[in-house]
Amino acid sequence: MYTLSDESAMASTAEINPALIKPARKPALPALTGIRTFLAVNIVFFHFSNPAWFGPFAPVVNNGYTGVSFFFLLSGFILSYNYADRGGSLNKREFWLARFSRLYPVYILSLLISFHMLQMEWQYQTRTHFIEGIILTPLLLQGFSPLLATFWNTVAWTLSSEVMLYIAFPWLVKMKWPQSARKLILIVIGCWLVGLILPSLYVWINPDGLAHADRFSGGMWLRALKFTPPPYILTFFAGLMLGKLQNVLVLSKWQRFAVALTGVVAAALFYHYLVAIVPYPMVHGGMMTPIFALIIIGLGGPHPISGFFGWKPFVLIGEATYCLYLLHFNSWNLIHDHHLWDHLHLVKYDPWVSYILLVVIALAAYHLVENPCRKWILSRWSHKASAKTN
Repeated sequence: MYTLSDESAMASTAEINPALIKPARKPALPALTGIRTFLAVNIVFFHFSNPAWFGPFAPVVNNGYTGVSFFFLLSGFILSYNYADRGGSLNKREFWLARFSRLYPVYILSLLISFHMLQMEWQYQTRTHFIEGIILTPLLLQGFSPLLATFWNTVAWTLSSEVMLYIAFPWLVKMKWPQSARKLILIVIGCWLVGLILPSLYVWINPDGLAHADRFSGGMWLRALKFTPPPYILTFFAGLMLGKLQNVLVLSKWQRFAVALTGVVAAALFYHYLVAIVPYPMVHGGMMTPIFALIIIGLGGPHPISGFFGWKPFVLIGEATYCLYLLHFNSWNLIHDHHLWDHLHLVKYDPWVSYILLVVIALAAYHLVENPCRKWILSRWSHKASAKTN
């Protein structure tokens, strides 16, 4: 039976061992879930649309690949925000199991529905590279090979980076980091500047000999810059520092609003006026990190802008954006390879009906695959779940 004396005993134990104190649950940040909807949908538009359809938003769509850097920054932020005060008590096995249970079931689903892509890979890859791709891709290691990064599921290369960063996170979160907002901001800026070294070197040396590198260029060194994990380490790390900054920064409602508005306006100006003159490898390599950081910090509190992004339908779709991102590319190919809209006499509504279907597929995968599989894996292998049942 639980008694007040038990509570006193636990309090005394906590004083002796602070690591036993269970951290308070952090407030939800729905605006940061909602903005994921816009990022993921824009990546869909980037892959499967004519940017000219979107009028003044054409530069945003045409440079939708920048959303990947935003996602890496946001991933580091959310992990740090949620786990920064659990460094001493974070169980590595439980953390990695939680990440695996969320990522891998949908990943396997994406490979299963993309099985027909292997026929194309067989035609375009050497036999050696095909076998390497078959082995590396299920292990989430394809991103370490510039040649095979887009093997089987074109967009899944990001998971190689995510896995590497998740493996390192339990050690990173236990390290002693500055607690002052000013020092954390300086670290974020430092990460941004150091992260620009590789793309700057690429532009300077031009190892692929490209006259003008752009989103359609395919040089080996450019692919390494775009698809392999190292270029994203510092973006993720900057996100970790942003999460710590969120926990120590004291801003009023209208100060948050001003930060968010500054980030949104800066993004609009960058897309409309600077993206055309800044070298593509620099833009892809994290040039917009400070702008994205302003938006993330700005949306970390309640005000009109965060209220817009935190609108419930945006949040509901935002929760399924991992599924949307991972499934959209090959789902689109399946839909059009099998001429679905021809059979349903809906061709005149394409591509908009395809966009809607991709969102529906993502929501279905989230509720029928990602969530149930995550709960099943955790209930079966998590020590926490075992402790509750004993």
